[in-house]
Amino acid sequence: MDDIVKQALAKWPNVPDCYGWLGLDARGRWYMRDDRTQAAGPFPEAKGSLLQHEKLIDFIHRNYEADGMGQWFFQNGPQRVYVELEATPLVWRLAADGSVTSHTGKSTTVEQCLLDAQGRVYLATPLGLGLVHTLDVGLAADAVEQGRWTPVEVRAEDLPARHGFVTSPAARHASA
Repeated sequence: MDDIVKQALAKWPNVPDCYGWLGLDARGRWYMRDDRTQAAGPFPEAKGSLLQHEKLIDFIHRNYEADGMGQWFFQNGPQRVYVELEATPLVWRLAADGSVTSHTGKSTTVEQCLLDAQGRVYLATPLGLGLVHTLDVGLAADAVEQGRWTPVEVRAEDLPARHGFVTSPAARHASA
């Protein structure tokens, strides 16, 4: 977490959390969801505006983590901005050398490879569960063919409970 964020938390410890305003799609792209977008429906049906400002995206990446209930958020100064997830809290990019990096730029190792009925590939890692980016599925297939990973079949709808993440903190907050 950035030092400036830690300082803001210390200075303003009681800022209310924010729900529904930020979404992460299955390709690791961030979407800003204003009031009108949120009124149009849940994420990802109503995505909002694609964030393209690189410094803002880098700031989100450096301050993106999960709380104790498996809800992923971006710590924006003193405010937690909870993230609506299209699929998983992380999206993996694979390299030909076998390395795995999250959409936030963190490297990791693979503990388990999972495959759902739609052919989507997920990787369980020390950082958490993530979906393999669609552009890298060929590299995942290579890893399976080389015997580095053995896919385990899963039901996509079971992944949040099984891997401890919440796809819609906004819906959870509204029902509380």
